[in-house]
Amino acid sequence: MRMTAPRTLLRATVFAAAFAVSAVALAQVTPAGKWQTIDDATGKPRGVIEISEKDGIFSGKLVKSLAPHEGPPTVCDKCTDSRKDQPIIGMTLLTGLRKTSDNEWTGGEILDPESGKLYKCKMSLADDGRKLNVRGFIGISLIGRTQTWLREQ
Repeated sequence: MRMTAPRTLLRATVFAAAFAVSAVALAQVTPAGKWQTIDDATGKPRGVIEISEKDGIFSGKLVKSLAPHEGPPTVCDKCTDSRKDQPIIGMTLLTGLRKTSDNEWTGGEILDPESGKLYKCKMSLADDGRKLNVRGFIGISLIGRTQTWLREQ
């Protein structure tokens, strides 16, 4: 009987450790955080978007530009809504995304500040939460493009 008590204790310790690790992993399965956007043409980092959640709705704003730029802050001169002529840094680009499955957030919009155009948007996590696939589209998801953003550490 003395041998079963250490084995039981060992099993309980292993189970508790596995449970703690899985709880931490589940807690991180969210798009909330800072994401580095990648330029489609060059493959180089373009900016940093900070995604936050309030009442189950996710939104994201541009907090930092990584593109070389000289002169005054760039404004969204092609925007047609309240963001017209507003600085792009600090601007909310993602709005209205809600969790629709274990790994998907849909129902929102994304703004392309270079063109001023609004697109429907959905996003999903990949690579254990280190990558975020963001898809902007017109009408149906088949007509659009996907960017992969990298989580900042």
